[in-house]
Amino acid sequence: MNVLIFGATGMVGRGVLRECLLAGDVARVQAIGRTATGQSHPKLRDLVHQNMFDYSTIEADLTNLDACFFCIGVTSSGMAEAQYTRLTYELTLSAAQTLARLNPQMTFVYVSGAGADSSEVGKVMWARVRGRLENALQRLPFKAVYVFRPGIIQPLHGIRSKTGSYRWLYTLTRPLLPLLRMLMPQTVLSTEIMGCAMLAVARHGAPKAVLEAADISELGRCETV
Repeated sequence: MNVLIFGATGMVGRGVLRECLLAGDVARVQAIGRTATGQSHPKLRDLVHQNMFDYSTIEADLTNLDACFFCIGVTSSGMAEAQYTRLTYELTLSAAQTLARLNPQMTFVYVSGAGADSSEVGKVMWARVRGRLENALQRLPFKAVYVFRPGIIQPLHGIRSKTGSYRWLYTLTRPLLPLLRMLMPQTVLSTEIMGCAMLAVARHGAPKAVLEAADISELGRCETV
């Protein structure tokens, strides 16, 4: 497979990148973002692109791709709905619409969040925006679209969150997360499980389009056995 990763410098994206580089059936990994990943690997190509709303100048670099793992996400804290919509809904759709036109046989995987509101009319702003985006992505003419809705994710293999508040939270809960994963394996995920599950749906598909934490856990664990 040839795969494309958005957000490969973030916590989830770095987890997916690691699993892609380890996977024997992944021939090429293209990471796209405003900054390079800082990693070196024979499979990996960094594509630095500043305008994440317009891909017209780099379309030649976005073809012959089998899967896209979209791991860009921002916290809604302190944001008005219009700003959050632009950085979540509009940014993601700009990329997805381009990729659907260039790679109609692609599997597109979007990392959303637990509690996203697919009714689009709920009271929680971030959940409503994410749900509207999930629905819009599923209408695009890809081979398949899968929405991941993880909750708690334990960073492994030296991976850290880029968000300061999340880093603080992970530092406080670090001693508890391994225990929580043992007690609640279908609720508390890891960056490794996330990466393996994304590769699983790219390889084999999944029985449903919207995957909650328990579904992600099952897919990821099957691939790592």
